[in-house]
Amino acid sequence: MSAPVVVAGASMAGLRAAEQLRAAGYSGPITLVGEEPHLPYNRPPLSKEVLAGKAAFESLAFRPRAAVADAEWRLGTRVVAADLDRRLVELDDGETLSYAGLVVATGMRPRRLRCPGPLRGRHTVRTIDDARELRAALTRPGVRVVVVGAGFIGCEVAATAVALGAAEVTVVDPLPLPMAAPLGELLAGALLKRHEERGVRFALGTGVAGFEGADQVTGVLLGDGTVLPADVVVESVGSAANTEWLDGNGLDLTDGVLTDEHLRAGSRPEVVAVGDVARFPNARYDGVPRRVEHWSIPTDTAKHAARVLAAHLGGTDAGLDPFAPLPTFWSDQHDFRLQSFGAPGLGLGDVRILDGDPEGDVLAGYHRDGRLVGVVALGGQASAAAAARHRAELLKPSALTA
Repeated sequence: MSAPVVVAGASMAGLRAAEQLRAAGYSGPITLVGEEPHLPYNRPPLSKEVLAGKAAFESLAFRPRAAVADAEWRLGTRVVAADLDRRLVELDDGETLSYAGLVVATGMRPRRLRCPGPLRGRHTVRTIDDARELRAALTRPGVRVVVVGAGFIGCEVAATAVALGAAEVTVVDPLPLPMAAPLGELLAGALLKRHEERGVRFALGTGVAGFEGADQVTGVLLGDGTVLPADVVVESVGSAANTEWLDGNGLDLTDGVLTDEHLRAGSRPEVVAVGDVARFPNARYDGVPRRVEHWSIPTDTAKHAARVLAAHLGGTDAGLDPFAPLPTFWSDQHDFRLQSFGAPGLGLGDVRILDGDPEGDVLAGYHRDGRLVGVVALGGQASAAAAARHRAELLKPSALTA
């Protein structure tokens, strides 16, 4: 049997890569290696519907397409090393797999706070097992919750904890506003007001210095000396790329896996990276490589990378234009939604209200050099629909893609 394509990482990005390889005409063997014991599943509901008890954990699993029914799944197994020159990957059980093509889909892991104090009572939200443990903790009567980090996950968990009836929910962040980096001051201020109106407290402009308690967390010590009582702490302080297994192969692993405009790692046409571990230049905007941790990216990267890899394995040129996705994200918090298209983070210096008002439903446009590069809606379904109506303008070719 010929050497397979090895997909390192069996989450959504890995699954979509395998499916897209088949769609691109690759008929050889495919082996997917995943650290979790679960088949690929949908992660965004972990901090919202599933954590709130509105959806079952079992509902998260993706159903693989029939085209990958013959793929080999190596679940509960981690890739620990690679020799790209010899086209080998090593698994944590000592086995070595050879490959004809390698898909890097190992994703991210939550960063943890390095502060003195007990570990019990401290949670992250990345996996099904994380969410199960956190839900059990949040549903205890009278629970006091401290969420460290006012980004997407932190704000979603805070909203869910309030809905579950937590006695106190406080969000801590060193920045002055929640989700300021992706939204900018205007919408971040509106978001803060909405959360506070629904019972979430904030300790902004300060960080965590330590945790109180003996064996179990009882409080969070802030940098300004304040102690917040806490039975449950949720750490949502960013992610680190799972790339250590690629060390020593000459790749740029500064922040994820640096790829070219076709998602090829380094100068190796047989190695591609997909999902939020890939740091790629988006030809829609500029030549600066960036990682993008949005739900649409696993599918978008998988489709392009699979075509490139399948063409290489077949001895042809895919003939594709440079990868130029339109990033999309949404975030459900309390009874409202954040909906975005494009790259608002590139236009934080020129934010304009396109529709509505920050006190109610609002749509903001983000511009760079006078060009609309992103939109964000905050509110109900009407504002989200208004954001979607700008997709055509956001999809217009840039100077790089024209």
